[in-house]
Amino acid sequence: MGKRSRGCSPLFIGRLGVSVAAQFALVDVNNFYVSCERVFRPKLEGVPMVVLSNNDGCAVARSNEVKALGVKMGTPWFKMKDLAREHGILAFSSNYTLYGDMSNRASSILRDFSPDIEVYSIDESFLRVEAVAHLYGGIAAMGLQIRERVMRWTGLPVCVGCGPTKTLAKLANHLAKKNAVFNGVCDLHALTRPERQQWMSKIEVGEVWGVGKRISIRLQEMGIHTVLDLRNTSPKEIHTQFGVVMERTCNELRGISCLELEDIAPAKKQIMSSRSFGAPVESIEELGEAISTYVARAGEKLRQQESVAAAVHVFIKTNRFSENQKQYNGDLLVPLTGPSDDTLVLIRAALSGLKTIFKPGYRYTKAGIMLSLLTDKSEIQATLFDNPEDGARSARLMAAMDAVNNHYGRDTLRSGASGIEHRWATRAENRSPRYTTRWDEL
Repeated sequence: MGKRSRGCSPLFIGRLGVSVAAQFALVDVNNFYVSCERVFRPKLEGVPMVVLSNNDGCAVARSNEVKALGVKMGTPWFKMKDLAREHGILAFSSNYTLYGDMSNRASSILRDFSPDIEVYSIDESFLRVEAVAHLYGGIAAMGLQIRERVMRWTGLPVCVGCGPTKTLAKLANHLAKKNAVFNGVCDLHALTRPERQQWMSKIEVGEVWGVGKRISIRLQEMGIHTVLDLRNTSPKEIHTQFGVVMERTCNELRGISCLELEDIAPAKKQIMSSRSFGAPVESIEELGEAISTYVARAGEKLRQQESVAAAVHVFIKTNRFSENQKQYNGDLLVPLTGPSDDTLVLIRAALSGLKTIFKPGYRYTKAGIMLSLLTDKSEIQATLFDNPEDGARSARLMAAMDAVNNHYGRDTLRSGASGIEHRWATRAENRSPRYTTRWDEL
């Protein structure tokens, strides 16, 4: 399993035991959500469009045409409607089922190029390529083949950035995406040292992977404005000001690899499930249905990573933007009598918490739960009061529920507490069909 290295080294031990210089490639799908929509509707190519968040609230993805109009990420849709009418901007509801499936398809293609892969996010993956690049005629040639094959097999446009560290690969991807001269693939090794420094001097320090807004402001106060400035700053000075994480970033910009691939994503320390409602909810019964549904989602993830939870945090909220309505936010941490991954046990705990924090007379617009105090299931020790038969029965029931839902679709088998009608469910009035996973929507 890949891990973050504790130190930094310019060399890695290859599969044959020979020290070889690490080479990483970052493959990133351009405007991922928008591109997924365009795969199945080619006429949308060149049309200004956005994909909206839950309840069709804010823009979470923008086509290049919309970005050119100055629309920022997270802009509320209602604030864009005049601009949309003027420029013909189309809005789509989020279709996470489609996006997740398309992401998996792209990742499977990348595994054909290199077995060493880290799926960093839904639209980005890191590859270790130093051991396989020669099979494709070199790193740059491999990047071009990746780009061509992903487009041909999925219809998704990608850019590829290559470098001796993950941070430099991320930077190279930024260059490939923003500059047509690279034709979608930037290999930093193909550039001369003066060329690399020239490009680094043109990019603001805030674009460096891991440099957030606050750190960026502090760096600029120190006179560090560009990527090149950060690369040329003493790592020890950076360590003194920001700690070891930023020191590693500085070393990575110098070509010293400090971050290995995460072959397997680490188990989450907390699991949250939360949504805004499609319409305000006033009754505890409907809140209970929503809470139970969210617990079921979180319970599935808990079992997938083979963990158990020792507490359930439940919360409900009114709309803080509605000035004419009474405001109330309630939350409570409910400890379990023993760590569990049983959805029914978790639901009972969450509903007991809901009864405590619920206040009538309010219009609730959001609710959620968080499973916390997670531990590996294999590390749980039985107590004198545990009944082995109850544990075995619970395990069989959860396994059966997960198997049915995996085969026939989510919520085929669920707790009665989750309800049926779901009038509170998130709005998705402009969602495209789930082309790749639903026969009835093909």
